Amino acid sequence: MTVLEIKNLTKRYGNILAVDDLSLSIESGSVFGILGPNGSGKSTTLSVVLGIVNATSGTFSWFGKPDGEFVNRRIGAIIEQPNFYPYLTAIQNLRIVAEIRDMNGDIDEEMRRVLEIVDLLERKDHNFSTFSYGMKTRLALAASLLGNPDILVLDEPTNGLDPEGIAFVRNVILDEAKKGKTIIIASHILDEIEKVCTDVLILKNGKLLACGKVSEVLQSDAKVYIKSDDNKKLHEILVRNEIIESADFEEETMIVRLKKDVDVRKISELAMDNRIVITNLELKKKSLEDEFLELVKK
Repeated sequence: MTVLEIKNLTKRYGNILAVDDLSLSIESGSVFGILGPNGSGKSTTLSVVLGIVNATSGTFSWFGKPDGEFVNRRIGAIIEQPNFYPYLTAIQNLRIVAEIRDMNGDIDEEMRRVLEIVDLLERKDHNFSTFSYGMKTRLALAASLLGNPDILVLDEPTNGLDPEGIAFVRNVILDEAKKGKTIIIASHILDEIEKVCTDVLILKNGKLLACGKVSEVLQSDAKVYIKSDDNKKLHEILVRNEIIESADFEEETMIVRLKKDVDVRKISELAMDNRIVITNLELKKKSLEDEFLELVKK
């Protein structure tokens, strides 16, 4: 099921083109990462689909419904910095969020549930102004979880956190994903996206550079390092069977790039069928950081 569909979305601020003809779809249950350097259009895209700012052109739909016609309790969001009333306690701030979202049921029990998830239950009666930055981020995460929404939209959820705080937020995201939630994360921390996301979109200057499953994006320039008792013959077989894009030779090693959707095990099968002994077969994928930097440089 498609949860969010964006078609030809464009957003201008005067002469600045923040989002440039962006189209994509996000499926239910995915953890979708939006990557890009500062100013790439990540926050603007999320602000548009959450109804915070209006698009210049293009459309989007949640659950197949036109722009903005979605039930806000089905979506929990953190956009930019945590923003609560400093002179109110954690529980008082969450109650305001619950009232704004017109929540039903036992609100007190729900607030306790989300505070326990983010490990702030013992600080529920402390003023927001006394919280550290990491605690403020965790309270924002708790607010996004109120009402157990189907979708979480998180804009730079680990920005400014120390390694311990980043790991904590990551684990909460992974736990919520296991419950079947669709999670959309905008970030410039590539390592975190690679650790938690199933799908990734890479933006630069508001324009889409790459989009797909994380494994597919990284597989696109993966190299296979092969040592065998007859690399020349094996190369001829691989070319004849049309499973490689290119090949290079370094001393006793043949380095090949596979064609799309070809499993590296196909090399072993062909070698075995032709009585070629493979002594080493290693698939080396680019890291998301390498792929990201290469795309952005282009």
